[in-house]
Amino acid sequence: MSEMTVSRVLRNRGEVSDKTREKVLLAARQLGYVPNKIAGALASNRVNLVGVIIPSLSNMVFPEVMMGISKVLDDTPLQPVVGVTDYIPEKEEKVIFEMLSWRPSGLIVAGLEHTDAARRMMENAGVPIVEIMDADGPAVDAVVGISHTRAGRETAKEILKRGYRKIGFLGTKMPRDHRARKRFEGFEAVLRENGLSLEAEEYYSGGSALGKGREMTASILEKNKDLDFLYYSNDMIGAGGLLYCLEAGIDVPGKLGLAGFNGVDLIEGLPKKLATMDSCRVEIGQKAAQIIAQEADGSAGAAPEKRIEISPIFAPGDTLR
Repeated sequence: MSEMTVSRVLRNRGEVSDKTREKVLLAARQLGYVPNKIAGALASNRVNLVGVIIPSLSNMVFPEVMMGISKVLDDTPLQPVVGVTDYIPEKEEKVIFEMLSWRPSGLIVAGLEHTDAARRMMENAGVPIVEIMDADGPAVDAVVGISHTRAGRETAKEILKRGYRKIGFLGTKMPRDHRARKRFEGFEAVLRENGLSLEAEEYYSGGSALGKGREMTASILEKNKDLDFLYYSNDMIGAGGLLYCLEAGIDVPGKLGLAGFNGVDLIEGLPKKLATMDSCRVEIGQKAAQIIAQEADGSAGAAPEKRIEISPIFAPGDTLR
């Protein structure tokens, strides 16, 4: 068997019979052989890696995005490599620099807000860039996400339609969580349009979201006894709030309505199903990976759509009257 044939099999290039391919791969496994991808990249100026840059792995949202990405890339030669930024713009800039230095086949980045240096690096990368999770703003290249401003507005309309008027907000501190900020702004805008404003607000940073949800709910209700609705910036603190209300004997949704955001699986196991809006995480991951895979394939065909806005659906659950 020639060196060229072995090389074709290991690089997955060229025509080789199934029997020969099997023999080469078996020998490679027995020898513990791992091909030098960097050497291959010197010739092609590209490696079969897709950088995926997300703010958190502890948040239940982003592992589900990764599931969507993996579902698509599993059927291609591309492999996702994850970088975590902790919502820190300077850390994101560093991760983008490191990812692009490997000349990946594409980059998937959560969010539309970046430092100027990070944006310039992505604009000059020469590979497909897909910003995900958010559709409220201009993109470097392609974008797949939802409008968080619209999500906040739609939630407020649903709440007002059901007669709630004394509304409190509970959420994370938002200077760096731009998607939560946009939902909050959309929510508040609808209240103003209807002659209302938030009666109370409670914020947290760090710690268990479920535990914080319980603490914040107890605190806001102690200080504001006439509230009839609590809007949570995410389902995890909303779930904690719901558990507190049920333990305290508060009539949900008769006396007090509750709603969160994200549509995480956790809420399916609660004594009552929290009202929420699905952020379409798996679908976003799939569509982003499809754009990267299609561009990396380079075969003839229609160019991928570069702006995909997904419409989340509000689910009233059991916590709205």
